[in-house]
Amino acid sequence: MENLRSRILKIYDILNKRYPDPRTLLHFRNPFELLISVILSAQTTDRQVNEVTPGLFEAYPDAASLSRAEQESVENLVRSTGFYRQKAKNIIATARQLVEVHGGAVPAGMDELTRLPGVGRKSANVVLGHIFKRPAIIVDTHFSRVVRRLGLTQAEQPEKIEKEIALLLAPEFHTRFSMVINYHGRDLCLARRPKCVECPLNKLCPFYSETPGTVLNK
Repeated sequence: MENLRSRILKIYDILNKRYPDPRTLLHFRNPFELLISVILSAQTTDRQVNEVTPGLFEAYPDAASLSRAEQESVENLVRSTGFYRQKAKNIIATARQLVEVHGGAVPAGMDELTRLPGVGRKSANVVLGHIFKRPAIIVDTHFSRVVRRLGLTQAEQPEKIEKEIALLLAPEFHTRFSMVINYHGRDLCLARRPKCVECPLNKLCPFYSETPGTVLNK
């Protein structure tokens, strides 16, 4: 455990310098917009979400207006994000719950957030970390891939990954570590063709040491 803690701090230090401004790639102006954007981001790209949210938030700028929206109208606005019927249903239902249970505001607790339709632990942690500045390990596909390659966990279930990584770092590092790892997964530690030879972590990475370098970066 102590060896892992020492190594994860080295990893954090290296990536923190490489990615000095690791903000979320979703565009938002307030907690409501980030929450809805995170729900829409399931199984699509942040870029695609950012393309539809200006129109969505122009039509429905807050929880009260979205809670009264017609399903078909919302579907048309979010169609290009995929699974648009379910996503439209979820964001309308979430808006209703915000109005009826939380006075129109986004709640600041994991339990309250994960009771909202379409919000799992990953989505809740995005909101907690970026809006409420709470310690948050945000386990998406990039984060899961990178921490497993780095040998920081062998877990496969997102919640178990979250808990294991949280034990290795002081809480004040959780959100920023999540983001620099996410950026690294998009930048160099790619799913199909990781750029291991270029990677500043390769001396700390079991995946690199166990994978023939000639296979990578082609």
